[in-house]
Amino acid sequence: MVKTSLFLVPTPIGNLGDITLRALEILKSADLILAEDTRTSLKLLKHYDIRNPLKSFHSFNEHRALKSIINQLSEGTVIALISDAGTPGISDPGFLLVRECLQNNMKIECLPGPTAFVPALIKSGLPADRFVFEGFLPHKKGRQSRLKELSEERKTMIFYESPHRMVKALEQFSEHFGSDRIASVSRELTKIHEETVNDTLENLINYFTSKLVKGEIVIVVSGKK
Repeated sequence: MVKTSLFLVPTPIGNLGDITLRALEILKSADLILAEDTRTSLKLLKHYDIRNPLKSFHSFNEHRALKSIINQLSEGTVIALISDAGTPGISDPGFLLVRECLQNNMKIECLPGPTAFVPALIKSGLPADRFVFEGFLPHKKGRQSRLKELSEERKTMIFYESPHRMVKALEQFSEHFGSDRIASVSRELTKIHEETVNDTLENLINYFTSKLVKGEIVIVVSGKK
């Protein structure tokens, strides 16, 4: 049996109790844990008394770190990759490392676990049998053209957005999709102040314009009828 070199380990998106028993087992047994932000990950690891070696691996260093990591994997080092929250590779670093491992015939395992867009999609009440995951749209170049393309999309659409850009994003969705389009905004998922609001884009804009918004945002928008 080929030994697994790299484990992709999902971590809780908020509530630390959402981690799986197998995820804890892998993190405790790995020779090295790669983390998007070691300061954020240390909170989780300390909570579960995991003291394995920890190294940063994020979007700003993943290109130059690849060769070194592949060398370690080829020498038999078992590595677990985690992101700040959720599943590595979903709007987080991971794709480049996975591709490089596959090109070097290394065995990879991805554990099932938390991903923010799944509970947001289910709680939206919008069709979940077919959907389009867009993640973070481009901030500037290509954003308008992508929104224009998505205005004809008939499947449910899922977006990630930061709190300070959320209202602007809703306004752009209203402009391209229509103010009466049904949508859902979820924030602080699995945390104490979790909130999901389902309404038309127009009403969502009015609701969130009048309040201070914190936490990571998932916006789910119905497709064109």
